[in-house]
Amino acid sequence: MKKIMYCGGGSAGHVIPNIALIEYLRGEFDAVYMGTEGIEKQICAQNGIKFYSFPAVKLVRGKILCNLAIPIKLTESISQAGKILDRTKPDLLFCKGGYVCYPAAVAAKKRKIPVITHESDLKPGLANKLIAKKCKNVLTAFPATKQFFKNGIFVGTPMRQNLFNRNKYAAKQKLGLDMRPTLLVFGGGSGSKIINENLRKIVKDVCRDFNVLHICGKSNTVVSTVYGYKQIEFAGDMGEIYACADAAVARCGANSANELIALKIPTLFIPLENRATRGDQIKNAEYFYAEGLCKVLREKNLNAQTLKYGIYEIINDCKIKAALEKSGIKCGNEAVKKVVQRTILQQS
Repeated sequence: MKKIMYCGGGSAGHVIPNIALIEYLRGEFDAVYMGTEGIEKQICAQNGIKFYSFPAVKLVRGKILCNLAIPIKLTESISQAGKILDRTKPDLLFCKGGYVCYPAAVAAKKRKIPVITHESDLKPGLANKLIAKKCKNVLTAFPATKQFFKNGIFVGTPMRQNLFNRNKYAAKQKLGLDMRPTLLVFGGGSGSKIINENLRKIVKDVCRDFNVLHICGKSNTVVSTVYGYKQIEFAGDMGEIYACADAAVARCGANSANELIALKIPTLFIPLENRATRGDQIKNAEYFYAEGLCKVLREKNLNAQTLKYGIYEIINDCKIKAALEKSGIKCGNEAVKKVVQRTILQQS
């Protein structure tokens, strides 16, 4: 059986799509994973995936002194990644973006191992810009993104199959929610302080009309007696969470945003925007808004009242619900599979 080496890390957003593909391609391709000692190692352990670690150097935005040692560290990182490839002998390297992938792609190119990378955001990240010339193809989550690459192919976003076709009644029962409409609120893997604080200022009012299912991040729960307000630090099964949702408030990371839209959940996006980001969530949100698929509340305009207004607006917006039903955004697993199959066949 042919073997695929997956690479991606630094955040769950660079790992979960790889896990989705590993699950989808199981039985057709063997899977191994390479990355750092970060969250990718933890997630692979939880999913029983063979993992190989190596040190990867990261560019620190806006801090020149922190980046002076990058050339030396990068040489060592490429060497260590190459040793893993020599040991595992994969037929393909599949990268999911992020700084972890660059040394792996360089090492694979030197060994004539074909490389495919996937770009989740509308505007390509630095790592994928650098990796692109070493790849057979750059796969994109957004149709418009492929224009940035001569070898770009639009495929959509890889998604885990257990997100789809879940039972709403069973999910609500398990989570202790009644049969009223449910608003899902989450702010990324570690939660969002600003979203959490403003939601809690209005949650009593909102819960007079709806359930609120709030994924607030580790150690961020508070004591509450508000009926219909359910707090969860972290969700291990997002399919169960999405099944409950009649509308959502969320950041606009590409993976979760595409999942929400593919699942036809009307969403008020509050894109992350600060100096530590490159503005990718804003671009993602602007794209979906232009397509009529969501509402957007900029973080600079976020307060308790604008959040409350936005929640009721998204829940009652029939135009967005109709647009979501017509939307062509869907799981990209099958499209990715076809590119992978073709690439490995050409290499044989």
